[in-house]
Amino acid sequence: MEGWDGMPNGLPSENTRRRWNRFGQSGAKLIWGGEAFAVQADGRANPNQLFLNPDADVERGLTGLREEILRGHQDQGLNTDDLVIGLQLTHSGRFSLPDGPPKPRPADRNPVSDRKFGTDPNTPLLTDGELEMIGENFVRAAIVAQRAGFDFVDVKCCHSYLLHELLSARSRPGAYGGSYENRIRLFKRIVSGIRSDCPGLEIGVRLSLVDLPPFVPNPDTRVGEVSIREDDGPYTMGFGTDPNSPRDFDLDEPFRFLTELAGLGIRLVNITLGSPYFCPHVQRPAWYPPSDGYLPPEDPLAGVYRHISMTRRVKEAFSGLTVVGSGYSYLQEWLPYVAEQEVGAGHVDLVGIGRMVLSYPDLPLHVLNNTPLDRRRICRTFSDCTTAPRNGLPSGCYPLDDHYKVSTEAEQLKRLKKRLRAN
Repeated sequence: MEGWDGMPNGLPSENTRRRWNRFGQSGAKLIWGGEAFAVQADGRANPNQLFLNPDADVERGLTGLREEILRGHQDQGLNTDDLVIGLQLTHSGRFSLPDGPPKPRPADRNPVSDRKFGTDPNTPLLTDGELEMIGENFVRAAIVAQRAGFDFVDVKCCHSYLLHELLSARSRPGAYGGSYENRIRLFKRIVSGIRSDCPGLEIGVRLSLVDLPPFVPNPDTRVGEVSIREDDGPYTMGFGTDPNSPRDFDLDEPFRFLTELAGLGIRLVNITLGSPYFCPHVQRPAWYPPSDGYLPPEDPLAGVYRHISMTRRVKEAFSGLTVVGSGYSYLQEWLPYVAEQEVGAGHVDLVGIGRMVLSYPDLPLHVLNNTPLDRRRICRTFSDCTTAPRNGLPSGCYPLDDHYKVSTEAEQLKRLKKRLRAN
């Protein structure tokens, strides 16, 4: 999660602590990431993202967040000895926005992305030396997380952020681009550093198994369509995609990477797809698009099934990995039934719940206790939790969570959406 609700110095706010307390109330025993924590200031995806600030007591801030999870769990009368809590470590790369306006730090050239987002195609790439410094900060952040009591860190490789972009950096020169071995080199350096400096700390990976090229709204219908032009040639910038038919998947390199993870002793993998910047209808199926999105080009249930089927293929091929699935929130009332089917049939080990937890944090506890679901709090994928941060406001469920519904930010969001509809 990126709450867009931290302090400018990278420490948590009251809103951040409230969210983490609600994570603890959920009844879930695996809290994955809790927060997308930037390993340095220039790698933040928003100005209020938590980050490794050498001038702030970050360890104390993270310790306090972990304690909020424990308190929330205890308030539900639950035992905390079996909780597994991680911190997601990230650098946003070409989608860095640390101080307000975008300040992209790309790892490779992507003219299709540049065209969609109006990025200067001559923006300097991160140098090999800069990548190595970022890698060292991943390790420093892991050290702080371990001191704060976290059980694992997620070395984030998803959603077009830096380490995910490097997985497909085929045109990048030097030691970190071109060949497959070069493209995973920084990731392996980070894992080696964490193993060396953080003995006993587990490592997880949230992986965008496959990607798609950027989609844009059709100017007449506002339905999403691929933004590749005939003169762009093969789309080589996608991980797990066929360059000559980039809406089709090629799992050769993704499965090769999963084999690498198993060989590195990484057991915990969360499978996701696509990117919220390039193809949000793939990454998080929803009927209502965020403000910078487009109308879905398919029934969102097709997107849910894409997640489920890809996760099944991973679990079938890598039975030794503990696989967490994604993309279930659009199922709404049916989420528990599909979860029971997929876990019971051995297609996935754990069902991950993201957006739903913002509106209905204790849904897992209600399911496990056979408590009837509170339909008033079920996420309906209105996408306000994305529209708000896309426009500089904290993320939260503005339609269903009273904490956000009555806030001054809710009024700002209403005015913003009205203005967007008028345009």
